[in-house]
Amino acid sequence: MLMPLFRPYRAEALPQRGSGEGANGMRSLACAAALYGLLSFVSCIVFPSVFFSCSNQAPPEGAAIRQRDSLPVMTTHGCSKVISDSGYMRYKIIAEDWRVFDRTTPTRQEFKKGIFLQRFDRRHKTDLFITADTAYWYNQSLWELHGHVRVENIAQQTIFITSLLFWDMDRHEFYSSAPMRVTTPTQQLEGDHFRSNENMTQYRVEHSRGYTPVPKNTDTAPARADSV
Repeated sequence: MLMPLFRPYRAEALPQRGSGEGANGMRSLACAAALYGLLSFVSCIVFPSVFFSCSNQAPPEGAAIRQRDSLPVMTTHGCSKVISDSGYMRYKIIAEDWRVFDRTTPTRQEFKKGIFLQRFDRRHKTDLFITADTAYWYNQSLWELHGHVRVENIAQQTIFITSLLFWDMDRHEFYSSAPMRVTTPTQQLEGDHFRSNENMTQYRVEHSRGYTPVPKNTDTAPARADSV
């Protein structure tokens, strides 16, 4: 039970009605009674709220995460990042969703909402454009590209389109076992078991089919168009 803040007003003997002192006493009594009622009402409102707000009950907590490898150490949305190598700007990555897992074996970075990668040469000129629907980057050395994968060699004006492509940055090569379509200004090839150097200038496609313009005024048969 809450105690009032002030003691109740103790009324004393009132003077006789009709005198000036009696009227003043009545007014004083009425004011004291009103003040006491107001203070009692405020104490009934304030003290319960203070009591309940100062409780020591802890907020609810989620369950502890035991397997740390399933949780990314970094998640970035709508990112654009430039990566340098040996003091040179080599790559620019644009991605909608970028997640870094540092406790997996091997460590990996995920780009599950697509990736756009621009590669630069030593003169800071673009030599490759790479796009994919999904990408994984293992140990910052091996790329695994899925979905609609497109690689464009700017200098050679060559476009490579496939559904799966690996890029080994340590061995400096691209390779894939999925069907590959290669389009150049003069020919178009389709095949599988693709393998190329890192510059996409020397590549090989097995089980190839496509077309190659036949040179005019020549008696020699055209060479097989399964490698460049």
